Amino acid sequence: MNKLKFPKISDPRGNLTFLQFPHQVPFEVKRVFWTYNVPGGEIRGGHAYCTQKEVIIALSGSFDVVITDKQGNQERVHLNRGYEGLYLAPKTWRHLENFSTNSVSLHLSSSVFCIEDYIRDLDEYKN
Repeated sequence: MNKLKFPKISDPRGNLTFLQFPHQVPFEVKRVFWTYNVPGGEIRGGHAYCTQKEVIIALSGSFDVVITDKQGNQERVHLNRGYEGLYLAPKTWRHLENFSTNSVSLHLSSSVFCIEDYIRDLDEYKN
C-alpha cells in the first residue's frame, strides 16, 4: 500500500490532474470503475484480489480505505483529495467506509473483471 501524489495544475478556472502510465500509475490500466451515491453507514469492498493491482482515488468528497492484514491488524487511510490515490498490491484485504455526502471513489485496475480473482472470505484470506 502506497499513497500516490498526482500532478496538480492550478488554474483560476479550476485545477487539472492527470494520470499516465508508467509515471503516475504503476501498472497499465485495464479497467476503470467508480462508486457513488453510497448511503450513509454503508461499506463497499470487503475483499482482496489474487493478482489484480488497484489505485483508489477520491474524485469527490471523502471516504476511508481500511486495510486488514492477515493477523487482523487494521490501517485506515483517509482519501479526500483528487490529486492523491492509494495503490493496493495484490492480496490486500480492503473495504471502504465513512463516505461523505456526494463522494465518488474512482478505481483503476490492472486487469479486466474476473470473478475468480476475488477473495471474498476473510478467513480464507488469512490462511
